[in-house]
Amino acid sequence: MPQRIYIGNLTRNIANQTIAEKFSKYGIVYSAKVVTEVGTDSSSAFAFVEMASSEEAQLAIKDLNGSVMDGRLIHVKEDIKTYLH
Repeated sequence: MPQRIYIGNLTRNIANQTIAEKFSKYGIVYSAKVVTEVGTDSSSAFAFVEMASSEEAQLAIKDLNGSVMDGRLIHVKEDIKTYLH
């Protein structure tokens, strides 16, 4: 079953592709989407990744939470909306 992951404290110029590449080391990435501010193309400094399986997602969360990406310490955790569907 696919699982969504929340990534926080990103740099404001991070690209979807950069995030997808980082997470693809842990499995199949269905989507990677940086959330942008309404009316602009400016990043809100967080993103969501959807991975193919819970196992892949958990491995990515374990390895990447607290790691550094583009010079910033990132927060990686399960997206709570995963449980609300």
